[in-house]
Amino acid sequence: MLNYQSLLKKFEFPLFFAPMEDVSDQSYRLICKSLGADFLISEFVSSEALIRDVEKSFHKLQFSEEERPFGIQIFGHDLNSLVKAAQIAEEQHPDFIDINWGCPVKKVVAKGAGSAILKDIPKMVALSKAVVDHVSLPVTVKTRLGWDHTDKPIHEITKKLQDTGIQGITIHGRTRSQMYSGEADWTLIGEIKNDRSITIPVIGNGDINSAQKAIDYKNRYGVDGIMIGRAAIGNPWIFKEIKQFLKGEHFTPPTLSERIKMVMLHLTEASKIKGEKSAVFEMRRHYSVYFKGISHFKDTKMKLMNCLSIQECQDALAQWEF
Repeated sequence: MLNYQSLLKKFEFPLFFAPMEDVSDQSYRLICKSLGADFLISEFVSSEALIRDVEKSFHKLQFSEEERPFGIQIFGHDLNSLVKAAQIAEEQHPDFIDINWGCPVKKVVAKGAGSAILKDIPKMVALSKAVVDHVSLPVTVKTRLGWDHTDKPIHEITKKLQDTGIQGITIHGRTRSQMYSGEADWTLIGEIKNDRSITIPVIGNGDINSAQKAIDYKNRYGVDGIMIGRAAIGNPWIFKEIKQFLKGEHFTPPTLSERIKMVMLHLTEASKIKGEKSAVFEMRRHYSVYFKGISHFKDTKMKLMNCLSIQECQDALAQWEF
């Protein structure tokens, strides 16, 4: 049986690219990998959709050897469906299976999945154990501190999940009610990591948006690795920045030319996977960050937001006046 901890030990301080719907597809994962991301994870996959052979869900399981170590993340609320989905995912031979017990999105929570499970810890434990017992790959969990500010049972959760055989946990330093607002609280993450009775790796997540912060939090809270999500949208260079900072090297931000080339690479590779129309549409959320700090970008952004093809995007960038 593969061991999650042994995967982590291959890296000085592992950086994870967080699974995000319509962001962490294969095209962007590979870009982040090329710039220093160590662990990649699929977009999260609905267990119900997967067992019903929904084509889009099955496509999310696909990955290349270049992406290893690679995890497939699943979510759901029904024991049989979750177990079956984990087994389907295992057939794709990833390095680990990750269960999402942290997604705060209303449509996920309304079905009793994602962070909804934080209101029923016994069920979370039972479902997690069922997955562990029915697959041979390492199983990890991603979750939050708790449901709201009055209830943050993450310490108890971590201990109970460890007892089920879960091999690692990623903790986002917010409650479900916070969604993505306010500041992530890493205090409890640090307490868990420093609890000697907890031996599974603890990965911290939330608000890591610079190399300085990544290293500060590494040193302050002692986590085994860091997961980066929103800060990597349109900024895959953040992984390279952190890696170079760890080595004591100076990071040179990408030039305008490099940013444009990356946008076109991202668009082109995404279109190969999901088609040109979807690739162009989904790229809209990346533009503001890809060109953050570049003056006179507003007009070009408006053109890009209205583009319907890769050629139109290329023309909009080529006509940029500085």
